[in-house]
Amino acid sequence: MSNPSGQTVLVLGGGIGGVVTANRLRKHLGRRHRIVLVNRETDFSFAASYLWVMTGSRRPDQVTRPLKRLERRGIEVVIGNVERIDPATRTITISGQNFHADHLVVSLGADWATERVNGLAEHGHTFATLSGAQRLRAELGRIESGQITVITAAPLYKCPAAPYEAALLIDAGLRSRGVRDRVQVSVRSAEPAPMPVAGKNVSAAIERILSSRGIDYRSGIQITAAEQGRLHFGTEAESTDLLVYMPPIVAPKVIANSALAQADGWIHADANTLTTEFDNVYAIGDNTHIVLGIGKPLPRAGVFAHAQAHAVADSIIAKISGKSLAGRFDGHGGCFIETGNGRAAYGSGDFYANPSPAVVMRTPSRRWHWGKVAFEFNVMKRWL
Repeated sequence: MSNPSGQTVLVLGGGIGGVVTANRLRKHLGRRHRIVLVNRETDFSFAASYLWVMTGSRRPDQVTRPLKRLERRGIEVVIGNVERIDPATRTITISGQNFHADHLVVSLGADWATERVNGLAEHGHTFATLSGAQRLRAELGRIESGQITVITAAPLYKCPAAPYEAALLIDAGLRSRGVRDRVQVSVRSAEPAPMPVAGKNVSAAIERILSSRGIDYRSGIQITAAEQGRLHFGTEAESTDLLVYMPPIVAPKVIANSALAQADGWIHADANTLTTEFDNVYAIGDNTHIVLGIGKPLPRAGVFAHAQAHAVADSIIAKISGKSLAGRFDGHGGCFIETGNGRAAYGSGDFYANPSPAVVMRTPSRRWHWGKVAFEFNVMKRWL
């Protein structure tokens, strides 16, 4: 990929991090510089809205956009599978073709590892994918009595609030249909507490909300297998009529097999600059593993990918334009927790604070629900 009249920035991944990075670069760099976005799928979809697809308040077409729309803004879009990354030379193999970049941003996300729990995919339904949310919506519409169990299938997963939002939104949907008194809702979490990285006050607040809705919650319980109507947690077992799960995640193989990866398969980027050990190579979003002061990783959530994208784009802009001021990610972020009936809680603060993250939890209100709607609108309308 030659560009004699300027420089080429290659952005790998068409999720929030990649799309925001490409847009910001294009806005602030002259057209002699090439901005190229690479993604294996043709469409962008807003994962934070999958829960609304699950409840029926969004259609799939409302939360997806063709990535090729970015070409109207002067961003080149390459649809293909990233097969190899050589960070030392910034050479990328995409569907058999080699591309070279002056600046490389890796935002390939995380891959699902549903196969790690025997029977999980065969006997459960997930809200973590668009197609899964659609199928789950149909299942929820059919259930009239019995047991619904929402689980986190591993301690490490995307979007720390999502399983708890799912349980609360399922509860609200059952109440609106008048069948909640005949359907039990439980949450079984492999974590020691809800959203433990955010602190004890946030965990306690979520537990109170779950309890107020009659949702049975148990923490520190790891599912080991699923079969029709039955869940196994080591030596324990429970019956269920509908299993709803958040799947485990792993680093994408192309990253795990590259020089970018550490022993755990993830990219350990600098916490503030998102730089890697390779010149002009950055990593943002879910494929990064940033360890906080408490020894746990920064949550993998779209709000952090969004902020990291701004920081990295600004650093690249500064380098290309010869400015000394680089972008910086300060660890601040927030998470909406939908509770149903047009309300949401909101936890936000400094996740880089020492000795532990300083996060404040706001009680559920319509204000925070509309805050999540506004974030969705900002991404879908402003960036695509």
